[in-house]
Amino acid sequence: MNNPRAIVIGGGFAGLSSAINLADKGMSVTLLEKNNHVGGRARVWSSEGFTFDMGPSWYWMPDVFEDFFSRFDKRVSDYYKLNRLDPGYEVYFPEEEKVAVDASMKTLSEWMERLEPGSFDKLQKFLDEAEYKYKVGINDLVYKPSRSLTEFIDIRLLKGLIRMDVFSSMRKHVNAYFKHPYLRQLMEFPILFLGAVPSNTPALYSLMNYADLKLGTWYPEGGMYSVVRAMESLAIEKGVAIKCDAEVTGFEFNGKNISGVKVGDEVFEADVVVAGADYHHVDRHLLPADRSNYSERYWDKRKMAPSSLLFYIGVNKPIENMEHHSLYFDAPFDQHADAIYTRPRWPETPLYYVSNTSKTDPNAAPEGCEALTFLVPLAPDLEDTEEMREKYFHKIMDRFESTMGQNIRDNIVVKRSYAMNDFVTDYHAFKGNAYGLANTLDQTAILKPGLKNKKLNNLYYTGQLTVPGPGVPPSIISGIVVAEEIVKDMAFKPKKSSSVA
Repeated sequence: MNNPRAIVIGGGFAGLSSAINLADKGMSVTLLEKNNHVGGRARVWSSEGFTFDMGPSWYWMPDVFEDFFSRFDKRVSDYYKLNRLDPGYEVYFPEEEKVAVDASMKTLSEWMERLEPGSFDKLQKFLDEAEYKYKVGINDLVYKPSRSLTEFIDIRLLKGLIRMDVFSSMRKHVNAYFKHPYLRQLMEFPILFLGAVPSNTPALYSLMNYADLKLGTWYPEGGMYSVVRAMESLAIEKGVAIKCDAEVTGFEFNGKNISGVKVGDEVFEADVVVAGADYHHVDRHLLPADRSNYSERYWDKRKMAPSSLLFYIGVNKPIENMEHHSLYFDAPFDQHADAIYTRPRWPETPLYYVSNTSKTDPNAAPEGCEALTFLVPLAPDLEDTEEMREKYFHKIMDRFESTMGQNIRDNIVVKRSYAMNDFVTDYHAFKGNAYGLANTLDQTAILKPGLKNKKLNNLYYTGQLTVPGPGVPPSIISGIVVAEEIVKDMAFKPKKSSSVA
């Protein structure tokens, strides 16, 4: 085919990534986005001089972003400036115990040795293993499309299978190195980005500890939406036609192919379609049952990553002694995890996270003010009411004000909440999830929903409900992977060769 017509549904990170990669290979790409902006969950909200990243706020794995732009002879610095946060974040534990996770790890090492002598030396060994997993996992595993077991018959992978800890749990792995509960909790924290509990997550994902402690936590000037703007700019440069306020309502078919994508009364002709919108929504609501990949029963049995209750708060005074990212683990972790994964309910004593971007970015709030984002992880599909949101707002604010030793509520000038109902309305998010599919052992690689429709020749999927999994870097990689698979399946000769990780 000369210049096949590719339609990408959804303008999140995965949709933008796939659109850019397909356009770079010479395809004629149109991206259809239901909302009035691209970026998906990575969007911004501004009010009265305050600006908030509404979705992702952690910039980890900077090498993945750099690799993405380098595929097109670009650099991250061509689009936005990155600053490494130091400390990357602070963690608050019970009994007024806290630690700053600093770039040099000097503060971290002193804190660890005080709690458990010899633990910092153990951390170095732990991170050596994590580095190996990161380099093999990111370079050899994450970029695999997971369409067949034969993809994983690789001498390097087979030799390193035991060292990769694929069949051991993260909790067991951490407990073999550390005894103090606070140290264990700190090592298990990055697993929260994968949407699963440590006891049900392969120890392979200690690679996240390497990403955290060695590669660091960064901030793109202007916030995470700067990354969206960069990808949007690159997409336009590559010739992608981006159409917002264009919600897909169905398809036209020609045998086992989608021939057109419907947006109301308009039809966009297609040779290939990439669904970067919510997989379940496309599979169960846009496709007829006889062309769907999976049954409703299948979807209902999937283990979902958490949803979230978020509050965007503008206050008219500085908040003392606060870092850009703060984690409040001042309540029992396993009790909150039980409320998310085992017996879904609103947690009795929720853990929470606070982002204060105005500590790093003076443009996030008016002078002398702060822009705070509070996040409480929740089980998906809970009853979501304004009364419950307000109840939990005061639950976390009681503790936040007590921990910080300051009154905050009297100084709030901007406030907005966001939770399950909003995720469904804005993104068709299955069960109101915020992160996608949990990265559990039984939902890894080929055990995830497949990236290609089984009954249609030209429908593919990308994003957080398929390979490689939830999070911004995996979503970007997902777009790369699906584009490569489309080129192979269509036997389409790209206009130029692109590097493959």
